[in-house]
Amino acid sequence: YRISMAVAGSTLEELALSVQENLLTVMGNKQADTERHYLYQGIAERGFERRFQLADYVRVKGADLKNGLLHIDLAREVPEAMKPRKIEING
Repeated sequence: YRISMAVAGSTLEELALSVQENLLTVMGNKQADTERHYLYQGIAERGFERRFQLADYVRVKGADLKNGLLHIDLAREVPEAMKPRKIEING
């Protein structure tokens, strides 16, 4: 599984990912440009926080940033005790 989100204009230093229980949080913290004064500052220039509720037994494998897209790879790992098993019938 994969989550992709646009983070145009963000660098690796400005992005942070964290996982707590089943909640994945992606945060972007833009450094304010104190030399310029803007009438309107677009979404690409502001900090943000997005939260994703993960299903049971889903873990984050990794993330990468390419061409303004953040890709987060997920894996579903069901424990052996929870997997269905075949039971033979004796006759």
